Amino acid sequence: MSYTPELVAELEILALFNLGSSQEGLKVHQTAAPTAIAAARRLFEKDLIDQPDGGYLTSLGRDAAEHAQSLLTILTTSKEAA
Repeated sequence: MSYTPELVAELEILALFNLGSSQEGLKVHQTAAPTAIAAARRLFEKDLIDQPDGGYLTSLGRDAAEHAQSLLTILTTSKEAA
């Protein structure tokens, strides 16, 4: 399985969520890049967020965002250490 541009766009949205607060969501405005709008809609369809234009993470979405942000941290740290 490879990372498609669609999956990368979804990971980018998940990486934007502040995991330090469950009271803080995201809003993907209609003026955002079409790839971001589509990614948010797919995350909603997968029950990872509670609104098609962002909103809050669901329980499953929080797990996914934690993993996505951890992976980004690991890959970024490894790149800087090399």
